[in-house]
Amino acid sequence: MKVSVAFWSYFAELAGVRDAEFEVPDGSSVEALLRAVHAAHPRLAGLRNSTLVAVGVEYQGGSYVLRPGDSVSLFPPVQGG
Repeated sequence: MKVSVAFWSYFAELAGVRDAEFEVPDGSSVEALLRAVHAAHPRLAGLRNSTLVAVGVEYQGGSYVLRPGDSVSLFPPVQGG
């Protein structure tokens, strides 16, 4: 199934793209998608533990099961003061 991924903030700079599409097996989890993202964009792999993941408008954990056509956003940790 195809899943679109948007890279936000400096994640886009590290990935070299703002958006990408990934092919993952049906029933894949967010964690499986992240493995595919990190294989394609290894500069993001070291940030895995601090990556925020949203599917649509909801934040999701690694065990969330993706559906065909899902739109996933990857964010760096939010900072502010």
